[in-house]
Formats: sequence, structure tokens, C-alpha cells
Amino acid sequence: MKILGGNHVAMKWTDYFQDRLEQVLDELKTYVEFETPTHDKAAVDRLGALIAERFTALGCTLTVHEQPIYGNQLRLEYGEGEEQILVLGHFDTVKNVGTLAAEPWRIEDGRAYGPGTYDMKSGIVFSYFALQAILENHLPLNKKLVFLWNTDEEIGSVSSKEIIQAEARKSALALVIEPSFGDGLLKTSRKGGGEFRLRAYGRAAHAGNDHQKGVNAIEELAHHILAIQSWTNYELGTTLSVGTISGGTTSNVVPEFAEVEIDVRVQQASEAEVVTRKMYELKPVLDGARLEVEGGVSKHPMERTAGTERLYRVAQEQAELEGFTLGEIGVGGTSDGNIAASAGCTVLDGLGPVGDGAHASHEHILVEAIPRNIALLVRMFTSL
Repeated sequence: MKILGGNHVAMKWTDYFQDRLEQVLDELKTYVEFETPTHDKAAVDRLGALIAERFTALGCTLTVHEQPIYGNQLRLEYGEGEEQILVLGHFDTVKNVGTLAAEPWRIEDGRAYGPGTYDMKSGIVFSYFALQAILENHLPLNKKLVFLWNTDEEIGSVSSKEIIQAEARKSALALVIEPSFGDGLLKTSRKGGGEFRLRAYGRAAHAGNDHQKGVNAIEELAHHILAIQSWTNYELGTTLSVGTISGGTTSNVVPEFAEVEIDVRVQQASEAEVVTRKMYELKPVLDGARLEVEGGVSKHPMERTAGTERLYRVAQEQAELEGFTLGEIGVGGTSDGNIAASAGCTVLDGLGPVGDGAHASHEHILVEAIPRNIALLVRMFTSL
């Protein structure tokens, strides 16, 4: 992968976007006030139509991957040539329609609040204004840009995963416009993650009269919960957490059914295979019990590679031209960057806003960081 320098842009783009900050905020407000919970296709598609309109007005070619259940996936292409930069983001949120009544769009103390501001509608808005600036200032591109805005990231990109992988295989690199970490750290690695569901089937019996005839499904699971938790290895970056447990009917009945949900995070792809093998090799401890396992590591790790290192160094250089410094971090959460990386694509993540509160009521972005965030995107889009 050849990465070119970005010193062809002499002006300071942070100042350029500072002058246009109100326009950016007005556009973000529009996006936020389209509530887009993943499971409400009609609501998600309404914002999707607006996003498509905005980007096609800039000259992007639109491809709509229509979906029967989730919102339609949007592919928008600008530029020419065989090589492409894949720009990834999503516009679904975890917030239900009606959340705006309790969490309205507002700007207070230098922070813009509202559902989806941080995770991650602002990243799409930033990309739009970066591309607009490239066009208005006649900046050359070394590679065409392919923006892939998906609609089901919050539930694991179940309908968009194959689309992302297909585009990643065709791309020289991928830039993920998810939020940065902390005060602006880029994400150069992400743990892989997934979920298993373990079910135990026993035999119901009266807990007083026929206790000995019962096979307690909760007791069966108790043995496995301790074993599964013990597979956590902090040195390898592998964690397992039994997050929910349910089972039984009433206290005077030996429970014939119980189940647990298990969150899994892995730093290394090899650990995903180890954990999966162990889960599916579990055997019943109690006579007469039966186990059932489903699930797996749906997103493999986004590991920090030599290619990641080169991309990160370019981002650092471009940030310095704008007068700020960039750091990096590896995080435990997953994104569509994991999916692109699993297809063999070099990925740099966290190029979106600075802020806090993903999925929480205090979700917000820092307004003062917006101009530099978009400035960096202009430089990355034109220098890679």
C-alpha cells in the first residue's frame, strides 16, 4: 500500500471549517432530529433518503442495497480510478423513537447533545462537509472515495456485513468515522467480540415430594458459569462475562430449563477459535442433563498491523499541519472496522467526533473540536 504525503494543501482547514461551524451544526441537528432506531426500518430509511440526497447533490453515484427488515444500506462513490478508499459509518442508533422528547437537540457549555450526535451521525455529517470542501476548492484525489453508510451496526451489522466485506476486499484502505476515544485518540486496534447463549435442559419435579427425581437445570449451568468465567485471560486480552441468567418457574419446582448469555471479547483472532471450540465442547455435568450452545465471535479482532501503523503516522502528520497532535489506543468495543479488517483491509478507526456518552442520555460531542475533525478528514481523503 503506497501512502502519499499531504503537503499539497497549504491552507489551514481548521479555520475554514470554523467559519462554517454553524452550517455543520445545523446539518447535524437535522440528522439528529430524524430518530433512527435500528429496528424501525421506515424511520431509518427516512434519514437514509436525506443522506442520499445530500451526497448525490455533490456528484456522488448512489447504489442502494435494499433490505427487507432493516434500513437500506447506502453506497456513495466519488472520484475516478481503480483504487478506492472505503469510508465506513452507520446512521442507526440504539435510541427509540420518542427519545428526543427527553433528550432534545441542544448546545450547552460547548457541547452538542442529542441521540446519535456522538454515535455516530456527526461522522457522516463531517464526511459530507469534507467532501464538499474538496469539491469547492478543486482538490485532487489520489483514489476514489466510497462512502458506505449502513443501518444495522448497533446489532452487529447482520444485513450489511457481507456488503462491507465485499467493499473492503476492493479497497486500498478503510477509514472508520466512528467517534474517537477520550480527548481525540484514534483507534488502531479493536477487540473482536460476540455472544454465546448456553441453555441447560433438565427434568422438572416437585421440590418437596420428588426432589430426587428432578434434574436441576440451574445447577447444571452453575458448574459451567464458573468454568466459562475462568477462561478470561487479561494478558492475552480475552474476557468472558456471563451477563444474564434466567430459568425455572417457581421455587417449589426443580427447574427443567435455564439459560445464560455470555459476552466474549478477544484481542487475537486465534483466541476466538479457542473460545469457540471450548464453548461447543462443553458436556453436561449432571446425569440426565442436556446442553445446547449457539452463537459465536461475530466480529474478529481489528489487529494493529504494519499497515495500520503507516495510516496512523499519516494521520499524525496531517493533524500536525492543522496544529494539533493525535494519539492512539486499542479498545474493547467493536465496530464495522472489525468487519473490514477481517476481509484483509487495512483500517484506521475513530476519525469521528470528540465527545462522550455513546448509548447514554448524556451523549454529546465537543463543538470546539468539530473544525479540526473535518479538517483532518479533508487531509486524509486527499493525501492517501
